[in-house]
Amino acid sequence: MIPFNKPYIIGNELSYITDAVQCGKISGNGKYTKLCQEFFENAYGFKKCLLTTSCTDALEMAAILLNIVPGDEIIMPAFTFVSTANAFILRGAKIVFVDSKDSNPNIDETKIEALITEKTKAIVVVHYAGIPCNMDYIMNIANTNNLYVIEDAAQAIDSFYNGKALGGIGHMGTYSFHETKNIQCGEGGMLMINDEKFKERAEIIWEKGTNRAAFFRGEIDKYGWVDIGSSFLPSELNAAFLFAQLENLEKIQSKRKQIWNAYYVGLQLLEENGHLQFFNLEEHVSNGHMFYMVCKNLEERKQLIQHLKQHNVHAVFHYQSLHLSNYFADEHDGRTLGNVEKYSNQLVRLPLYYDLTIEEVEKIIKDINAFYEV
Repeated sequence: MIPFNKPYIIGNELSYITDAVQCGKISGNGKYTKLCQEFFENAYGFKKCLLTTSCTDALEMAAILLNIVPGDEIIMPAFTFVSTANAFILRGAKIVFVDSKDSNPNIDETKIEALITEKTKAIVVVHYAGIPCNMDYIMNIANTNNLYVIEDAAQAIDSFYNGKALGGIGHMGTYSFHETKNIQCGEGGMLMINDEKFKERAEIIWEKGTNRAAFFRGEIDKYGWVDIGSSFLPSELNAAFLFAQLENLEKIQSKRKQIWNAYYVGLQLLEENGHLQFFNLEEHVSNGHMFYMVCKNLEERKQLIQHLKQHNVHAVFHYQSLHLSNYFADEHDGRTLGNVEKYSNQLVRLPLYYDLTIEEVEKIIKDINAFYEV
C-alpha cells in the first residue's frame, strides 16, 4: 500500500536530538528553539517567531493576544480544521463562517464585508493547500473596519503572496509542523508576530504568563506571574528534529514540488475533459504541500477512493463543513455555504510525501486515468 503520508528523516534529526540531551536541557526555549525561530525571522522577515507545541496552540495564543471576550465575533472560513474555530470559541467568541471560493477552498473574500457587525473583532483566513488568499482585498477590508487579521498558514510554509511569505501579512500568522506538513517534527507549530505591539506580551503568554524569558536574557533580576498564559513551548527534542528539517528546506521543497508537478501534468487531461477540478496553476505556484482534486459528486469520490485502495493507493478526503457539524449546526445562522459543501463532499487528496518515488506517482496517475478510462 502506498500510504497517504509518511514521516521521514532527511539529515541530522537524530544527532541534533542527541545533542539537545547532551546540552543538559530538553525543556522548551533552549538552543534549538532559538535556532528555529531565528531561521524563520531571517528567512522570511517575520518580526518575531515563537515556536509552539502545535499550530492549535499558536492560534490559541493569537486569540489571547487579541483579548477576545464573550460576544466578540470572528469571521473565518467554514472549510478548515476545527482548531481554527476552537481557538476563538475557547475565549467565548461567536464564529461567523464564510463560504469558499468556487475556484479553490479558500475563503471567498467578496462575502466577508457583508458579515461585519459592530461586534466583529477579527478575520481569520486559511491558506488552504498553501494557496494564498486574496490578502490585499482582505487587509483593505480589515483596515477600513479596524479589524485584526490572523493568517492560519498551517499548510503554507514557503508559500508567497506578491513576494511576501504567507503568515507574514496579517497582524499574526501561524504555521504547523505536524507530520503531514512539508517541514515536520511530529507535533509542532509557530506563532508569527507581525505587529510590533504584540511582541512583548506574546512572549509572556508563551511562557505561562510569566516574564521568565526576559529574566533568562538578564533583562530583569527576577521573574513572576504578570499575565495569563499557558505551557505553549515545545520540547527541545521536537525543536532539534525540526531544525534538521529546516536545514534541508530547499531540498524538501524541490522534491515535493517535483511530485506535485508530476501529478499536475499526468492528470491534466482529466481536468481538460471536465472529469476533475484542480486549482488554477497560472494564478498560483504550489508550495508542494498537497495535491487535491475535486470530483463531480460524493458518489464518484467514494468510488475513486475505493478504486485506488484496491490498487494499493491510500487517497483521502478532507475537512467536513464546520457550519454543519454536530457541535456548531445549531449556532449557524442558516446561510447555505454551497462551495464549502462541495469541497467537503467532492475533494480528494493524493499521497504526497518526501520519500514518495516518481515511479509510485506514475503508478497513481495511471490508476486514476484508468478509473476515468482515459
